[in-house]
Amino acid sequence: MKEKRFYATYSFKAENFKKAKSIAFDICVEQTVEFPFDLIENEFIKNNFVGKIEKLKKINDKYFAKISYHNLTAGLEFTQFLNVLFGNTSIKKGIKLESFELSDYFNSFFKGPRFGINGLRKLLNIYGRPIICSALKPMGLSTENLANLALKFASGGIDIIKDDHGLANQPFSPFKKRVIKVTEKIKKFKTIYTPNITADSENEIFKRAYFAKKCGAGGVVISGFLCGIPVVKKLSEDKKFNLPIFFHPAFMGSFTSDADSGISHSALYGQLSRLSGADAIIFPNFGGRFSFTKDDCRNIISGCKINMGKIKPNLPAPGGGISLENIKNLKNFYGNDVIFLIGGGLFKYSKDIIKSCQEFKKLIF
Repeated sequence: MKEKRFYATYSFKAENFKKAKSIAFDICVEQTVEFPFDLIENEFIKNNFVGKIEKLKKINDKYFAKISYHNLTAGLEFTQFLNVLFGNTSIKKGIKLESFELSDYFNSFFKGPRFGINGLRKLLNIYGRPIICSALKPMGLSTENLANLALKFASGGIDIIKDDHGLANQPFSPFKKRVIKVTEKIKKFKTIYTPNITADSENEIFKRAYFAKKCGAGGVVISGFLCGIPVVKKLSEDKKFNLPIFFHPAFMGSFTSDADSGISHSALYGQLSRLSGADAIIFPNFGGRFSFTKDDCRNIISGCKINMGKIKPNLPAPGGGISLENIKNLKNFYGNDVIFLIGGGLFKYSKDIIKSCQEFKKLIF
């Protein structure tokens, strides 16, 4: 018989076990019926639809509550699944969603990454080493200049060239013109180009995705929290599209910025990106211009690979603060199953971008 319930684990601080149990039960009610429990007369609703505390334990200064929810509370909708996981409770300070476990019911609904780690490696024909990536930037360059930069990246041996997430459909480099120019410039190389398809509507996102595919792009980049991760899921499951999706973290920072509230790095960047169908998740590397720590990045790696049934693991893609000088240390930290995204570091290393790319590639072997 298929499991009727899925699970979520939350952390919070409390004065004692009794208070912790009260907070956990409040989550059970808030995330489901959102109604005074004592006033619910229907026993079936009380016994089935209200969340249940499965485990409650204290680790160091925090309590961890594992709560189960009936599959029917979320139906078969991604939006409602997220709402049950952390809807109203996300508004309450001091409670963090740490992780979640799918039931068989949802394992059939969420397909996960189409390619994942093994599929991306097969597509790129890259094995036994990290994958290297760079971004077209800065914003403001003309389409021709961006295309010429892509040519330099490809000539230097970069595996993946992505649009910077700030490149959209601006007058200085309109989306269609940029995709045509860049794909034309690099078509003789093994490099793949992934344009940014982030847009205001699902219809426009799909139009850009299919236009990119028609022009010969090897994948796409999308800021999933700007567009809505159910849209990413829909695109990843589109058999006719059938290209890798790279998830950019724009707009996600506030979820993990507080140590005691929000969503854990593992659940947000790892598990949720996989549920959306993203084949790789971009995030800030530790030691750069962002505040992510080694532990944060380690937790993201865990979320990218943790067992989620049939859902494939995806590739962590750290960027921001990566330089050629620290790449060997980063390889020791991340291992081979990683996409190293380096932008400004290539320009800082040398004015000769092709030379910088060649050196980058040497260092990851």
